[in-house]
Amino acid sequence: MKKIKCLIVDDEPLALDLLEGYVNRTPFLELAGRSANAFEAMEVLDAHPIDLIFLDIQMPDLSGVEFSRTLKNGPKIVFTTAFEQYALDGFKVDALDYLLKPFNYEEFLKAANKAKEWFQLVDAQKQKGETLPYLFIKSEYKLLKINLNEVLYFEGLKDYVKIYLVNQSKPILSLMSLKSLEEGLSAEQFMRVHRSYIVNLEKIESVERSRILINGFAIVIAEQYRERFQQYLASKSF
Repeated sequence: MKKIKCLIVDDEPLALDLLEGYVNRTPFLELAGRSANAFEAMEVLDAHPIDLIFLDIQMPDLSGVEFSRTLKNGPKIVFTTAFEQYALDGFKVDALDYLLKPFNYEEFLKAANKAKEWFQLVDAQKQKGETLPYLFIKSEYKLLKINLNEVLYFEGLKDYVKIYLVNQSKPILSLMSLKSLEEGLSAEQFMRVHRSYIVNLEKIESVERSRILINGFAIVIAEQYRERFQQYLASKSF
């Protein structure tokens, strides 16, 4: 596995020095830059490929959480903070972990190893051309393992997604976008048929005109997705 290119962001020079020392001690990490605020970090991200950011939460002008929300399909994040309550903010965005200041090298290495495992898993999937049969979904400050074979359909609601499962009357609610979810799903099993719906193709019970029936619920096939869905039907029809 290639080294993980890191960016460290903190408005305290001593904290930056500590993080730089920890990154340099870790064989699988490579320091690609250091920034004192989110705006300097943006410049580094524009100039260099970054895999992982160790990001302070409390910073002037733009907090680490606010900055992380501007990153679309960008680097993974490990938050650093002196306040434990900010762990909840880190949980709401796509953060791998958070470090509570003051932290030692052992604690840093634990978070770094979590990032390493994540990147190794992604690399293995890319090499095999495979997708995992499950997802870990953040819901009510917990990570829930969702078996994709049990998913009926996903419904998007602004910044949230409802996940409807087999034999479960109440959907799971998670803070994410339907678009980001769609990018992580297998196109062989899931298809977006409406601005607000992604369906599990294996769970379709019937198709009537422009409606799909799944578990007794009717989902309208929107015009912009109709041609692709019709092509799928034609490939499966006899």
